[in-house]
Amino acid sequence: MARTHHGFWSDFKLFFIRGLAVLLPSIVTLWLLFQAFIFLYNNVAAPINAGIRLGIVQITPRIFKEGDLPEWFRVTSLDVDALRESTTDPVLQNADDAALRLHIRTQSLERYWNTWGFGFLRLTGLLVAVVLLYLGGRLLGSFFGRFLFARFEALLRAVPGFKQVYPHVKQVVDLIMGDSQMAFRRVVLVEYPRKGIWTIGLVTSSSLKAVTDEIQSEALTVFIPTSPTPFTGFTINVPVDDCVDVDMTVEQALRFVITAGVLVPDKQQMPAASGVPQIHVVVNPEPKLGSDEEQASKAEPEDAP
Repeated sequence: MARTHHGFWSDFKLFFIRGLAVLLPSIVTLWLLFQAFIFLYNNVAAPINAGIRLGIVQITPRIFKEGDLPEWFRVTSLDVDALRESTTDPVLQNADDAALRLHIRTQSLERYWNTWGFGFLRLTGLLVAVVLLYLGGRLLGSFFGRFLFARFEALLRAVPGFKQVYPHVKQVVDLIMGDSQMAFRRVVLVEYPRKGIWTIGLVTSSSLKAVTDEIQSEALTVFIPTSPTPFTGFTINVPVDDCVDVDMTVEQALRFVITAGVLVPDKQQMPAASGVPQIHVVVNPEPKLGSDEEQASKAEPEDAP
């Protein structure tokens, strides 16, 4: 049997691909989370922080006396004159003392906001956004909130251009967040597209009355996702008795479909079937001790003639 020899370049490619396969998911995940954080900070937290700073600048001088203000918040006449002489902005050059004082305080507060506690105050906007979303969810969960939102949504659906996009975006969000009648309920196996072929399906709701009347039994509406885009697929109606529940979450089922069956949940993993090719890689095999004849003689009984 011929020996398999691997040179440095072959070993380098093998272990480089292995390392890339191990590290790439973590790197991509961290990059996506970082980009999501930057997007939320720039588009949500930063405007909220600016509004909070503007409120502080406007309200603080009206509550506290000049002598009670912090040192970095105080503005003297010399500071106002220095700004008017040093600025090249024609708006500031022609502004009155009150506007210049407000501008100086705004800049001072922004510097303090971004440097205090290693910039910890910059997270205030995200915290306020989380609280507002929670309160909004509580409000929309009430009868009065649902009534107001339904009216507002009806108004949005009447706006040209907006009405062509909003319903489809809302359906996708409802599918992902699972907060509507179209939300995926559970993961099942169904024999589709023919008997003997089992396919992962996602139950969305009970089937149509016409279907249940036709088959004279309860039926479920099952969405059959396709790879690699699981939000495109087929909707079928299956009798309840023909649906087999699978011990998988909806997220695990979607990952299974997206990766074409490569990512299998730990609880569902089985030994490789006979039809799955196995790749055995031998790297720098140990040399045999002696020739083939010597190996054969060692295998014979000692009392052989």
